[in-house]
Amino acid sequence: MRVSTSLIYQLGLDSISRGQGDLVRTQQQLSLGQRLLAPADDPIASVQILQTEQAQGRNSQYSANIGASKASLGSYESSLAQVTAELQSIRTLAVNGGSGVLSDSDRAALATELEGRLQHILGIANGKDSAGHYLYAGFQVDTQPFVVSPAGANYVGDQGQVSLQVASGRELESSENGNAIFERIPTGNGTFTTTAAVSNAGTGLVSGGQVTNLAALTGHTYTLQFSVVGATTTYDILDATTSSVVSSGNAYQSGGTIGVGGLQAQISGAPANGDSFTIAPSGNQSMFKTVQDLVQTLRTPANTPSLRTRLANGLNSALQNIDQALEHVLVTRSSVGARLNELDALTADNDSRSLQYQATLSDLRDLDYNKALSDFARQQLALEAAQKSFVKVTGLTLFNLT
Repeated sequence: MRVSTSLIYQLGLDSISRGQGDLVRTQQQLSLGQRLLAPADDPIASVQILQTEQAQGRNSQYSANIGASKASLGSYESSLAQVTAELQSIRTLAVNGGSGVLSDSDRAALATELEGRLQHILGIANGKDSAGHYLYAGFQVDTQPFVVSPAGANYVGDQGQVSLQVASGRELESSENGNAIFERIPTGNGTFTTTAAVSNAGTGLVSGGQVTNLAALTGHTYTLQFSVVGATTTYDILDATTSSVVSSGNAYQSGGTIGVGGLQAQISGAPANGDSFTIAPSGNQSMFKTVQDLVQTLRTPANTPSLRTRLANGLNSALQNIDQALEHVLVTRSSVGARLNELDALTADNDSRSLQYQATLSDLRDLDYNKALSDFARQQLALEAAQKSFVKVTGLTLFNLT
């Protein structure tokens, strides 16, 4: 086989170029600490790296959302704890207001203190987070959610709740709106309310009542109308919803139970002729109105037996509504706490998943330094051999043999 001089040079140069290329590539791997310098180095591993990096990016976003949700829900938990404390203090004041040793001026002083506590709750409801956004305004974070009104306050925010995706397929509410927490609170015992007519002249005191048969509840409003003839007191039960008489001429006994439509209540004392009491389905009432009504009850003079009875009925109604507000806030706090617990669990899961992604990327991308250094030494030796042999081969000539 005849080998031309140009072919000898070309083959030698190609061998040296390949050796230099391999050496340079290994040197780049060593300097970067990465096995793959281009997708072509390992197409399958490159695709796996891309997929893992995308999953890691999503996981990082979930972690950021979890952090934001924790901060937001922590603000709600703190503010709702303050509301709970205020409602408990208001309840104590309401109980104290029923003491028989208090004068009208004493109760007026309690009412003044209640007004201060009402303003504090209103301030909490209009509170802001660390970013300066109103906590309880729904999506209207730049609008003050509650404005003062004769009934205590009116809500001007919306019903929105901010949700953040904190895991694959899991969105979690990270906010609360003020309407749901401060306004949509059931009245009475949560099923129905019992109230005494303002015009009552007797000393009839009505209890909060109980449900005796859920299946028999009608959702109707009933009126208990009393009649006193001589020493005999009777009452009629009227269905105000259907304008019909349920029963009439029922004998009254102080402290006895009066039942109708799956519910019952107790009336004690001595109702006067024409006195009436209403049993109606529970509605919703804001805690601001509940406190404002309590203030008005305590400011009303109670210097006669009938007025003292009106005070007692008003305080009983207020206590029921305060208890409903407390229960409502505690349920919301439980929900917030449950979400915070879930976020803690998701944080641990995300941290574990992040470590798994890092390990996977390390296996796919990181360089085996022992192998790379061995390859570098081998390639360096091969390149030097190729260079020296090239010099020897190209130096061969017939003229040197003379």
